[in-house]
Amino acid sequence: MKITFLGAAHEVTGSCTLIETNGKNILVDCGMEQGADIFENQEIPVNPNDIECVLLTHAHIDHSGNLPLLYKNGFRGKIYATNETSDLCEIMLPDSAHIQETEAKWRNRKAKRAGREEYVPIYDMDDTIGVLQQFRPCNYDEKIRILENVEIRFHDIGHLLGSSCIEIWITESGITKKTVFSGDVGNTNQPIIKDPTPIYDTDDTDYLVIESTYGNRFHTEVPDYITLLAGEFQRTFDRGGNVVIPSFAVGRTQELLYYIRQIKEQNLVKGYGDFSVYVDSPLANEATAIFLQCDVKCLDEEARALVDSGINPLTFSGLKLAVSTDESVAINFDEKPKVIISSSGMCEAGRIRHHLKHNLWRRECLILFVGYQAVGTLGRRLLEGANYVTLFGESVKVAAQIRQLQGMSGHADQKGLELWIQHVQQVKKVFVIHGETTAADTFTELLNEQGISAYAPYSGTEFDVASGQFLHEAEPVYLEKPKSVKASATYDRLQIALDRVTAYIQNARGYSNKELAKMADQLTQLCNKWEQ
Repeated sequence: MKITFLGAAHEVTGSCTLIETNGKNILVDCGMEQGADIFENQEIPVNPNDIECVLLTHAHIDHSGNLPLLYKNGFRGKIYATNETSDLCEIMLPDSAHIQETEAKWRNRKAKRAGREEYVPIYDMDDTIGVLQQFRPCNYDEKIRILENVEIRFHDIGHLLGSSCIEIWITESGITKKTVFSGDVGNTNQPIIKDPTPIYDTDDTDYLVIESTYGNRFHTEVPDYITLLAGEFQRTFDRGGNVVIPSFAVGRTQELLYYIRQIKEQNLVKGYGDFSVYVDSPLANEATAIFLQCDVKCLDEEARALVDSGINPLTFSGLKLAVSTDESVAINFDEKPKVIISSSGMCEAGRIRHHLKHNLWRRECLILFVGYQAVGTLGRRLLEGANYVTLFGESVKVAAQIRQLQGMSGHADQKGLELWIQHVQQVKKVFVIHGETTAADTFTELLNEQGISAYAPYSGTEFDVASGQFLHEAEPVYLEKPKSVKASATYDRLQIALDRVTAYIQNARGYSNKELAKMADQLTQLCNKWEQ
């Protein structure tokens, strides 16, 4: 019985862990790395053909996104996941494949002009369609025998619709050991879905693998989002502007719809009648349909009570779903004040960039962020005060108000992780993963101080479950020297400067030839300086 930690080791994304038992190989999650990649991750040390099955905690791409790649490389085993996770993967994995194919087309246009080799996408739609056939949907709280010596059980972990922690019982040479993978532990008091639930039989857990995204941080007190949103809508509409909300398509968008339904029901925005709310994201619209069709057992008490009384918690008068490109374009011809919810949540791609182009330059409008904005993203630059941004090759002045709604998070903070882990009794060792180094190390130290043996493995660490001994303790291997926050912020300043220069050039058409020549000479001198 051996566990090898592969992905999300001292990093937040790319979750992947290998279990080997009785000559069989099992993966827990097979996620794609997103954002900054700090450490080198060990490749899966077995042939994909030899992987018996995958146990999937939830549908987010950093946990599921490399499943099509696994299939592309020969995997034909079963994928066990909850019913709702399976449903969400049916829309999220094809969306990921579409992104890969679109990026490949864009890269290859540039490569062709530069005489470079063709770029091949990580995987394509055929790979995705293939891997979706391998899913075996499971119910919560049912013990399932997946191999002769392996049993599993999924429990609701309250992070995303269908998200779960997984209990795994493995028997080898007459010895049975139980390991629990937390998946991503949900934040409490989120709308629609349940809070994280404790596992059963807590006193027989030998080993626990737990995330640590917020292992060193505490969430602020949960604000009254309905009142806050209503206030932002009212002030923006009074100015004659639109509220543009970059939002993650799965989870966050549905939360916003839940709040807006209540705003409308309570008539908290005065003077604008049944104002329009556009959801401009095909993926978000498909995800919303899955939320509405899910087993009511997945819903929290408030949402379930609405459903039981015949009320759709995510639908209201004035809600308009944009599916086609033409429907998306038409939104910006609606001159009335409105709310536009669109992805991506960090403004890096998708339809949101079109809405920013049409609204950023308008002082009366509001760009409202409702999620984390990573360093280097367009969303982060806007929050940090960029005066100009480049969209579709055009410099756009940032005149709209920029705000962020604090506190919205799908992850438990340090206190939430502590509360959940308290339900696991007499555990021999806790492995802390899925957190940046500072977060993982801080949470590991906290557990050790509390008398709980904890360890934060680096990619490649191997542990023998039967003996309780490490077979190999991997050392960190940096892909490159980690960039400091200060350096990243400085680069963002450089991007802002570029946006300003672009704007000056585009606005210089009315200048005299003498002025244009002077500007060109000065910019050429600057380029020559940095080329030396």
